[in-house]
Amino acid sequence: MNETEIKPDIYWVGAIDWAVRDFHGYVTPKGTTYNNYLILDKESTLIDTVKYDFADITIRSIKKLAGSSEIKNIIINHIENDHMSALGRVMEHFPQAVIYCTLRGKQGMERFFDISKWNIKTVKTGDSLNIGKHTLMFLETPMLHWPDSMMTYVKEAKVLFSQDAFGQHIATTQRFDDEYLESTSVNELEAITIDYYANILMPFGRLIKSKIAEIQKMNLEIDIIAPDHGLIWRKSPSMAIDIYLKMADGHAKLRVALIYDTMWHSTEQMTLPLIQGIREEGVECRVIKLRSTPMSVAITEFWNSRGCLVGSPTLNNEVFPSVAEFIVHLRGLRPKDRMVGAFGSYGWGGGAVKWLYNEFEAMKLKSVPDGVQVQYRASDEDELRCFEFGREFARNVKEYHSQFK
Repeated sequence: MNETEIKPDIYWVGAIDWAVRDFHGYVTPKGTTYNNYLILDKESTLIDTVKYDFADITIRSIKKLAGSSEIKNIIINHIENDHMSALGRVMEHFPQAVIYCTLRGKQGMERFFDISKWNIKTVKTGDSLNIGKHTLMFLETPMLHWPDSMMTYVKEAKVLFSQDAFGQHIATTQRFDDEYLESTSVNELEAITIDYYANILMPFGRLIKSKIAEIQKMNLEIDIIAPDHGLIWRKSPSMAIDIYLKMADGHAKLRVALIYDTMWHSTEQMTLPLIQGIREEGVECRVIKLRSTPMSVAITEFWNSRGCLVGSPTLNNEVFPSVAEFIVHLRGLRPKDRMVGAFGSYGWGGGAVKWLYNEFEAMKLKSVPDGVQVQYRASDEDELRCFEFGREFARNVKEYHSQFK
């Protein structure tokens, strides 16, 4: 791809990964980008690197733009492999460059590289680096989403390099949000941003709110937000911030996600009257069968819905494996402000529904108690119970949702 100027003397020199479909368990049907940036100045400075596989691409772009001049500084905002694994290759070409990162970033870096010959300086919030026409200011963002994370703000250009925050997983020849919006809708841009948030940043809502408040308190003027994945926000950086604040506040739609799996279709049969009961109360319902759907899609659907019914057959007195996998993913993301319930079928002994309610309690999610179970296959009477439970659940979700308006 061609290098792209995002502000005078500031360039995108990243790489597009058209082929990736599994990003450490997060399904990426649209691919992704590894964004990094070059500032040409008295002391030319690189912001982040890329995934190792794409090292040659970014090195070629850097040399094309910088010519014979040296890269004096390299800023590492985040040490995850997709942003830092090419650092060793970059340092082979620019061994005199000074590396700037957080203390935890340096501690993590030495687990990947022999850093004994590198000049590494650690920074903290408020520290700055003058490189000529530009001044870089650093803002630590621990646990957004790793302990080492930070952002870099270029004062004169009003650009915030936000590492993994405000990104999306999308491979596209369009570098900017306004270019993307020429061929799609605001709703689609919001959707891919929310999908990224739900699967990566869901646990960090409180921290996100506090960091955005900290940035606002610093009165930083932001013309552009440049993340390490996806589109660069130049038309509407405020939209990116608004989406994150809304997500951090637990925003959801008044609808129910019905997420389930089934063994011999008995649990699946229960979904039909449950859906009918939910719709009877005027609540939208989205249905996800786990073995037919990428896990990240199920997680995003959970996040977008105020209520969720999880369904599982009982296998060996336990929950079905695919449902257990979903719950493990969900538990790690530490959801909040969602109402849940459970349903399922069993043969000679139950267990799955009880297991699910124990997990809901451990996650401190608000639940509609008891759930609904059937033995073997739902009778007409069982289907009526499912219908009534769906109605009851929808009524509770509506009441619960009203608290967040």
